[in-house]
Amino acid sequence: MLNFKFLSIQFLNNQVSDYLLALTILVVSILLLKIFRRIAINRLKKWATKTENIYDDAIIRIIERNLIPIAYIGSVYLAVSNLTLHPILDRVIEVLVVIASTVLAIRLFTASVEYIIKIYWITYHRDNANIEQSIDALIPAIRVVVWLIGIVFLLDNLGFDISAVVASLGIGGVAIALASQGILQDLFSYFSILLDRPFELGDFIIVGDYLGTVEYVGIKTTRLKSINGEEIIIANTDLTGSRIRNFKRMRQRRIVFNLGVVYKTSTEQLAKIPVLIEEIINNTQHTRFDRAHFSGYGEYSLDFEVVYFIDSNDYNIYMNAQQQINLNIKSEFAKYNIEFAYPTQVNYFNNLPTNSNNGNGHKTVEMLT
Repeated sequence: MLNFKFLSIQFLNNQVSDYLLALTILVVSILLLKIFRRIAINRLKKWATKTENIYDDAIIRIIERNLIPIAYIGSVYLAVSNLTLHPILDRVIEVLVVIASTVLAIRLFTASVEYIIKIYWITYHRDNANIEQSIDALIPAIRVVVWLIGIVFLLDNLGFDISAVVASLGIGGVAIALASQGILQDLFSYFSILLDRPFELGDFIIVGDYLGTVEYVGIKTTRLKSINGEEIIIANTDLTGSRIRNFKRMRQRRIVFNLGVVYKTSTEQLAKIPVLIEEIINNTQHTRFDRAHFSGYGEYSLDFEVVYFIDSNDYNIYMNAQQQINLNIKSEFAKYNIEFAYPTQVNYFNNLPTNSNNGNGHKTVEMLT
C-alpha cells in the first residue's frame, strides 16, 4: 500500500495536501479556461466572421478582453484561499486581487456601456455622422466618471475612510470649480450642444451678428466659416445663451421682395402686373408662387409686394431663382411698356417771363429732377 503520511507534513502552517489541493484547483481552472478559450471563443469568432452585423464581434471582444482575465484572477484567488498564509502575505494577496478585479470590472463596465451606446447609434442614427462625433466625445467623459466611481469603491474595499476622501474631493472640487468657472461653463455647454444638437457640422447658422457654416465643435469653442471666408470662433457658452437661427433644417425659404412702377402707369397695366409676376414665378424652377399685390403709393412709385417660396434651403438656388425672376420681369415689363420707378422730384416755377415780343406774358415751368 502507498504511504500517504507525507501529505500530513506541515510546511509554513499548511500541510502538503493543502498545497496539492491548491495546485490542483489552479491547474484545473487554468486548463478549463484555456479549453474554453481555444474551443468556444475560436468557434464564436469563426461564426462572427460569417455574419454581417458587428454586435457579435463586440460581445466576443468584451468576453475575451475582460471576462477571461477576471476568471483567471478568480482561479488564483480560489486556489490560494485554501491555504493558511501569514497575515501580511494574506493581506497583500487580497489587496492585489481586489485591485486587479476592480480594474478589470471597470474595464468590463465601460466596454459594455460603449457597446450599448454604439448599438443605439447604429440602430437609430446610422446615417447621421454627427451622432458618431457626439458619441466619440461622450465616451471619454463616461470613462472618467466610471473610473472615479471605481476608485472610490476600491478605496472603500481597501479599508480607507471614504467619507473623508469624498469630503476632501468635495472641497477640492469646489475650489477647482471656482477657479475654472468659465472653462466648466463652456464644457457643460459643449455637452449641451452634443446632447441637444441645436446644430450640427455643416449647418448654416446665424448667432446674433455672426453667420456661417459650422466647421468644428470643440470643448470650449465652436468655429464657423463665414460667407466672406474668415473663421469665426464663438465660445460654447455664448452659443447656448443665444438665439440660434439654423438654416440647414429649413425645408423651404420664404421670399418677399418689392418693386415699384411710375405713377403714370395705367390702371390696366397695374392690374396686369400681378398676373405677369405669377406666371413668371410659376415658370421658374424650385419656386412656388404665393401672392403679388399692389401694396400702396410710395413717394415716387406705385409699389407692389411679391411673396413666393423656394423648395430648398440652398442659398445659391434661391439667388439663381431670384435672378431669373428679375430678368423675366424686366423683359415682360418692356413688352407691355411698363416703366420701373426711380427717385424723381417735380418742381413748379411760376411768374417766369415768356419769350413773347411784348414781354408781358407769364408761364408755369415744370422740371423733373
